Amino acid sequence: MFPSIHPPSSQSRPLAADSVTPMQVSQNEASLDSMDETQNAGFSQAKSIMESSEKHQEDLRMLGMKFKQHEDSVKLLKIQRKKLHDSILDMQVMLGKYQSSNAPTIENKDHSHLQSEEETTEQLLRREKSAAGILYELRTHHDTQASHLTLLKDILGAVATLGKVDDENLSRLLSEYLGVQTMLALVCKTYECIKALETYNYDGCIDKTSGLHGLGAAIGRSLDGRFHVISLESLRPYAGDFIADDPQRRLDLLKPRLPNGECPPGFLGFAVNMILVDSSNIFHVTATGNGLRETLFYNLFSCLQVYRTRAEMVLALPFISEGAVSLDGGVIRSPGVFSLGSREAIDVRFLKTSATLEMSQKYIETEKKINEMKCEKEKLEEDMKRALALLKDAKSHFEIKKQDFVKFLAISSSYATQHQLQAARERLNPR
Repeated sequence: MFPSIHPPSSQSRPLAADSVTPMQVSQNEASLDSMDETQNAGFSQAKSIMESSEKHQEDLRMLGMKFKQHEDSVKLLKIQRKKLHDSILDMQVMLGKYQSSNAPTIENKDHSHLQSEEETTEQLLRREKSAAGILYELRTHHDTQASHLTLLKDILGAVATLGKVDDENLSRLLSEYLGVQTMLALVCKTYECIKALETYNYDGCIDKTSGLHGLGAAIGRSLDGRFHVISLESLRPYAGDFIADDPQRRLDLLKPRLPNGECPPGFLGFAVNMILVDSSNIFHVTATGNGLRETLFYNLFSCLQVYRTRAEMVLALPFISEGAVSLDGGVIRSPGVFSLGSREAIDVRFLKTSATLEMSQKYIETEKKINEMKCEKEKLEEDMKRALALLKDAKSHFEIKKQDFVKFLAISSSYATQHQLQAARERLNPR
């Protein structure tokens, strides 16, 4: 009547938790082991790559330091070579090498025609109706009264009295180049001094009773015509460097250079550096601390070049930027502007140096020094060749190592990409 209850069949479906077979477990464990081995191999390879990369970078750093050391050595040698070359040239100029090339020895130099301060003052006094003549008449014969005149205290003097040379030919040449009006120009420290030298009436006419006009009238001298006055504080001073350790503070101007690095034949220097300045006028003539060379004489001569002969000056035309003169009378006022004709006789010239050079012994000693410096320069040239060769070799090694490192990075990047793809596939498709 009722259906009978049978016990569960042994073939009934087991629970899901009991359905994992031993073979499946074994396969999963093998897959995990394989992934671990792959990761371990990857880590090992990555460590090897990192170590190689660090070694490459260290090698590059060491080669870079070596390259920099050789580069610095070359730069230093170039600076030393330039200083030696310039020092030799400056010493030659200072010794009187600017005389014509047919002067056999320095003992033949004639200083007898160079003007002393007294002779120059005498030349100024003869120009009775000039501003310089009146100024020096006051200082020479009316010194007591002049010392109380405020407007005269800031006047340094006429241009002709503020510079010295030790060569007659050079003195005549530079004086002619500037001209009498400029040689007679009064040099004042300030513009206020210039304003005091000449005043004007309401109608714009010169007040002859004041300033230098009034002073001239007081001593029986009338001031006729125009006269030049220079205000040092109004000039734009030289803004470059000075020659190191030079007591005269000569300007470190850029010398003309041929393609081989040498100066043009016959080039003797710059006129502004051939003027000797009294020690009292080298520093702090102006309120800003400038001396006469970088103010007055730089504005008068600028970068005027001096050559031994006219022929050498003409050959150097491509290297002349602001004018040139030659000791045999050639004058280039500015590029393309030449002064021809006979030389002009100038009676107002620069002063002679206070002491002769004791040429015989000093010339021999200085020639010896120049020869020593030339030998030193030759040694520097040899050192330069070696340093350039070492620099070239270091640069070559650095470039090779850099290319190797670039290739290494490319290979490492490729390997890393492959390893990442393989690891990703293994995670997505475990066995």
